[in-house]
Amino acid sequence: MVGSERTGQGAPLPPHPTLSGYYGRDEDRPEFVRRLFDGAARHYDRIEGAMAFGSGRWYRREALRRAGLGEGMAVLDVAIGTGLVAREAVRLTGDARRVIGLDPSAGMLAQARGKLGVLAVMGLGERLPWRDDSFDFLSMGYALRHLSDLSATFREFIRVLKPGGTLCVLELTRPRTRVGFAALRFYLRRVVPMFTRVTTRDHDAELLMKYFWDTVESCVPPESIVSALVAAGFEDVRRLLSIGMFSEYTGCKRGARRAGPRPLERSNFFVRRV
Repeated sequence: MVGSERTGQGAPLPPHPTLSGYYGRDEDRPEFVRRLFDGAARHYDRIEGAMAFGSGRWYRREALRRAGLGEGMAVLDVAIGTGLVAREAVRLTGDARRVIGLDPSAGMLAQARGKLGVLAVMGLGERLPWRDDSFDFLSMGYALRHLSDLSATFREFIRVLKPGGTLCVLELTRPRTRVGFAALRFYLRRVVPMFTRVTTRDHDAELLMKYFWDTVESCVPPESIVSALVAAGFEDVRRLLSIGMFSEYTGCKRGARRAGPRPLERSNFFVRRV
C-alpha cells in the first residue's frame, strides 16, 4: 500500500513557526498534538458544536458539495478526528463503505469508528499508506495547521488521488481586517477555552483550544498554501472564503474529472472566491 519514491522535492513548508510555549522543539510537536487530541477526543464534538453555534455540520456539507463531492465517489478524509467532515462525506456519497479516514490520534479514531462505522486508519498525512491513484476525492478539515510539512503532505495528497480527482481542504484563516481579527482572537483565545474549562473540567481540552487559536494566528498566509498546492501539481487551484475567515482550498489532479457539482463560480453574500 505504500506509495512510490519521489525525487526533486522542494523545501519543507511548516504550517507555522515553532510554538515553544507548548513544546520545546519541532520534533516534539507530533507527540504533543497527538496527546492533546487523545485527551480531548471525548469532549471534542460538544466543544465544536458550541464553538460554531451549531452551524458547523451544515457548512461542512455545503463546502464538500461545492468542491464536487457526489454519490459513489471513493473518499479519503485525512485527519478524520471524530468524523465531523467524514459524516457529511458519507451523506453525500451515500455509502459509509466509500469513505476512509486517517488520523494519528487513537482517541479520535475510536470516536470516528464508533459514531460512523467507517474504516479509520492510524497514520500521518505526510506519509499516506495507500497506493497511487486510489481515491476520487480527498478532504481535510481544520488540520492543516497540525502538519509538519505542507509541501510533502500535498505531494502525498496528489499521489493517492486518481487522475481527475479532487482535493478539498477546509481551514480557519485569520481575518484581514483589524476588527475581525481582534474579535476572532478574543473569542477563540479567551471565550472558547473558558467555556471548555467550565464544561469539561479537562486540562487537555482547554489547552487544545488555546493551542487552536495560536496555530491560526501563526499559520502561513493563504497565498503560501495556494502556491504549495500548485507546486505539488494540483490544477485549477482555488480558494473560497466564507464570512471572512473560513477558507476552502480546492484543486484537481490532471485527468478527466468525475461528474459532480462544480466549485463556486460566482460570489454571494456568504462565500466568495479570492
